[in-house]
Amino acid sequence: MSNRENRSDKLAIIPRDQHKISRKSISEAALKVLYRLDKSGYRACLVGGGVRDILLDKQPKDFDIATDATPEQLRELFRNSRIIGRRFRLVHIRFGREIIEVATFRGHSEDSPKNELSTEGRILRDNTFGDIEDDAIRRDFTANALYYDISDYSLLDYANGLEDIESRILRMIGDATTRYQEDPVRMLRAIRFAAKLDFEIEESASEAIFECGSLLANIPAARLFDELVKLFHSGNASRVFELLRHYKLLAYLVPALEEWINDDPDESMLDFIDQALVNTDIRVNSQQHVSPAFIFAVLLWPVVHQQANKIQPDKTKAIPALNEAGSDVISRQVKHIAIPRRYSQMSRDIWSAQPRFFRTNGKYPLRLINYPSFRAAYDFMCIQSLVGLVPKKTCEWWTEFQTRHQPTESRPPHRSNKPPPRRRRRSRNAT
Repeated sequence: MSNRENRSDKLAIIPRDQHKISRKSISEAALKVLYRLDKSGYRACLVGGGVRDILLDKQPKDFDIATDATPEQLRELFRNSRIIGRRFRLVHIRFGREIIEVATFRGHSEDSPKNELSTEGRILRDNTFGDIEDDAIRRDFTANALYYDISDYSLLDYANGLEDIESRILRMIGDATTRYQEDPVRMLRAIRFAAKLDFEIEESASEAIFECGSLLANIPAARLFDELVKLFHSGNASRVFELLRHYKLLAYLVPALEEWINDDPDESMLDFIDQALVNTDIRVNSQQHVSPAFIFAVLLWPVVHQQANKIQPDKTKAIPALNEAGSDVISRQVKHIAIPRRYSQMSRDIWSAQPRFFRTNGKYPLRLINYPSFRAAYDFMCIQSLVGLVPKKTCEWWTEFQTRHQPTESRPPHRSNKPPPRRRRRSRNAT
C-alpha cells in the first residue's frame, strides 16, 4: 500500500466540544463494549460507518469498534462473544439481536506469516496487528477512517476524512489501483457508499474502477453473493444499478443481463428493472422485508423471458418454457454469484407464476393464492403492469380478489396495493 509514510503528521484531534458525535447516538450495547474495554486498560474507539453516519446526521445500522485488544483477549473479556473469520479475524459480541463487531488494530508487515497475498496482489489473509495509526491508513476510504475515542470523547481524523465528508467526496486512502488489487470488493463498496451517501467518487478512485473491474472475476462466488445483497438492500438500489452499469461491472456480477443490455434491449424491460428497484428501495427504507430472491428474479427476468419465448413461442405452454429457461439461466448465474438454493428456487417460482395470473376462472385463483411465493410473484406481476408488460386490469383484478378472499390479518402490507408514481427512467446510457 502506498502512502504508508503519512502517519501522525496528518492526525487531527477534534475535542468533544468541537464535533457532533454524542453518546446518545451510539447504541447501549456498543457503549458497554467501549466502556468495558477502556476500564480493562485497552484502547477502544468507535470507527467506520457508525462515526461517518452520525456526522452525516444519519442513524447508523451497525456500530463497529477497533481496539488494541487481541481476539483472544476480547474472547476472555466478553463471555457473549465469538471469534470469526480467517481472512480477517474479528470478534462478534452479541447483545440479544444486536451484534457489535470488534476488530483488533491492523498493522502491516510484508514478511509476516499472518499475511498472505495472491499473485495478483489480492489479500488472502491479513491478521498482523498494529497500532491505531497503522489501522487508520489500512482502511479503504477517508470517510471511514475516523475514530471516536471513548477515553476522552475526542474524534481522531488520520486521513482528512472530516473535510471529505463535508465535501461529500469518497476518497480512497493510498493508491486506488493498488487498493482495488488488494481487495477488488472495494470497488463494490465504493459504489454502495456513493449511492447510499450521495457522494461523488474521487476522480482517481473512479478511473481505477474501469481499470480493475475484471479483478472481480477472482472473488469467491459466495462472497459476491453477500456483496450483491448489500448493494441492492442498501435502500438505494436504483442508483446502485446505474453505477454498476456506468462502471461496466455488471459483466462480472450478472453477465447474462449485461449481454442482454448490449443486444438492443426491450425498453419496457429496462423500465421494469428500474421500477422494481425503486419499489425495493421504498420497502427497504420503510423497514419492510425484501428477499434476495426477488432481486435476482428482477435482474434475470429479461433474460429468462427472452429465452423462454425462444423455447416456446406458444403462450399456452409458457410455464414449462419458463421452468426450462429459468433453470438454465440460474445454472449459468451461480458460476459467478453463489445464490443459495432457497433463493434461486424462489426466483424460479416467481417466474413460473407469471402466466398463472392470467387464469382467473373457476377455483384456479384460490389455488394460486396458496402458491408458495404468491406474495412476491404478485408484486412482481403488478410492477410489470406499471410499465406496460402486463395489463393493469390484471393487477387490479388480483388486488381486489385478495381483498375478498384473504383474512385481513393474513394480508401483510406490500408495495403493489398502492404503487408509487411511475419512475421515469434515466437515459439508457447510464451516468
